[in-house]
Amino acid sequence: MKKIKVAIIGIGNCASSLIQGIHYYKDKNPEEAIGLMHWSIGGYTPSDIEVVAAFDIDERKVGSDVSDAIFAKPNCTQVFCSDIPDMGVEVRMGQVLDGVAPHMADHKNDYTFLVSNEEENDQTEIVKILKESKTDVLLNYLPVGSEKATKFYAQCALDAGVAFINNMPVFIVSNPEWAAKFEEKGIPIVGDDIKAQIGATITHRTLANLFRERGVKLDRTYQLNTGGNTDFLNMLNRSRLDSKKESKTEAVQSVLAERLDDENIHIGPSDYVTWQKDNKICFLRMEGKTFGDVPMNIELRLSVEDSPNSAGCVIDAIRCCKVALERGIGGQLESISAYTMKHPPKQYTDDIARGMVDEFIAGKRER
Repeated sequence: MKKIKVAIIGIGNCASSLIQGIHYYKDKNPEEAIGLMHWSIGGYTPSDIEVVAAFDIDERKVGSDVSDAIFAKPNCTQVFCSDIPDMGVEVRMGQVLDGVAPHMADHKNDYTFLVSNEEENDQTEIVKILKESKTDVLLNYLPVGSEKATKFYAQCALDAGVAFINNMPVFIVSNPEWAAKFEEKGIPIVGDDIKAQIGATITHRTLANLFRERGVKLDRTYQLNTGGNTDFLNMLNRSRLDSKKESKTEAVQSVLAERLDDENIHIGPSDYVTWQKDNKICFLRMEGKTFGDVPMNIELRLSVEDSPNSAGCVIDAIRCCKVALERGIGGQLESISAYTMKHPPKQYTDDIARGMVDEFIAGKRER
């Protein structure tokens, strides 16, 4: 079986968990593979994914081998596979653009980004690296609010002719103009804004769908999240949160029988707690009415390690992209986007999306 060659933008906690997972499952069999939604997709297992290029802007990562960079500060996710061999892949200097919020400079070095003095690689050089490394799929792990940077790398993927997975809440795959560009070139894209396997959004959606199916009228709801990784630190700048808030809110609104007014739904990041590190805590409340207009409510507290939680979804998205490349399918991959992303081109309930993915894996055309 050939390898799936991936390039990664942003060697942070999410990239660390993904790469650890590729090696963690290498010696496993399907019965031992706890934490995977699919063991094999198109004949590809997790260990068939190979990182061939990487980009970052932090001085502690640029110039290092990826195997070292994934454990460098400010990364703080749980290490569940420390035995990562030297990969022979140097982290290259990317483009900063709007990828670093100014307020990050007000925090201690161990918790924030330190921009490297290395010369930034321009679009021509990045496209050249993608082509020379024979990248199949480019993964975007930029910080929330990186609008210009995400569009820059999406264009690099187009120019290099590689598939693009947009794990961040900048609307590329769900934007008709960008989607048309990728479809015209026959390049598959998955996005936008990665879900977790069992995270705040998927749990909130599941409960909202349960209310609808059981005839309970949802009157109001909130989802409050805290965490201590660079993502939560970055999101203290509320001006960077417009697309993130829209993405998370729409993921829940889309499964309701009747959309809630803005004042009755609040979903979004709430605060940065340094000592939580990559642990994310969600506080969720839902208020509604049951039979006879009798009121009821649910309160839930969810605690998860944020980055491994998302890696379980990305590892499926990568393999579906590779299958699409082999089948000559370009443009939006609606099934895997709906299953793994908060703001896909088209929203489906999660059980329907799962069925669509299984049909796609089995050979049914995407559209």
